[in-house]
Amino acid sequence: MNITVVAVGKLKERYWSDACAEYLKRLQPYASVVVKECADIDPAKAGGTQAALEKEGAAILAAIPSQAYVVLLAIEGKARSSTEFSALLDHLALEGKSRLAFIIGGSEGVCPEVRDRADETLSFGPVTLPHNLARVVLLEQVYRAFKILRGEPYHK
Repeated sequence: MNITVVAVGKLKERYWSDACAEYLKRLQPYASVVVKECADIDPAKAGGTQAALEKEGAAILAAIPSQAYVVLLAIEGKARSSTEFSALLDHLALEGKSRLAFIIGGSEGVCPEVRDRADETLSFGPVTLPHNLARVVLLEQVYRAFKILRGEPYHK
């Protein structure tokens, strides 16, 4: 499986990048996972929030691999347990959808064009997570999902 995480913003603090690097390393036996970072556009410099969202949206859409099944992380998305999330990945693989893209928007969310491109939305619950933490949680959940699918210890 080929997984692309498209994330708005860079990981500035070392502890975020170290955590992501650890999960990317752990995921190597299970899938090809790459992270593509898009610039976080300052609304004050872009001519307003909508203009910033449109610029970020164009970069997000350009970073999505062709024919990828796209999952947008959004607070109003569908909440899934870890086992339900692993079942989703298994289901997609069985349907021949070997290219997945997860999108993590910026602090203002994403533009309508990105929402329209998403095949589904996923929520990590009703709390708002900073995008740095959302990236770590996503990578950990993808790793956990593969461990569950293989029946390997870790997820409890």
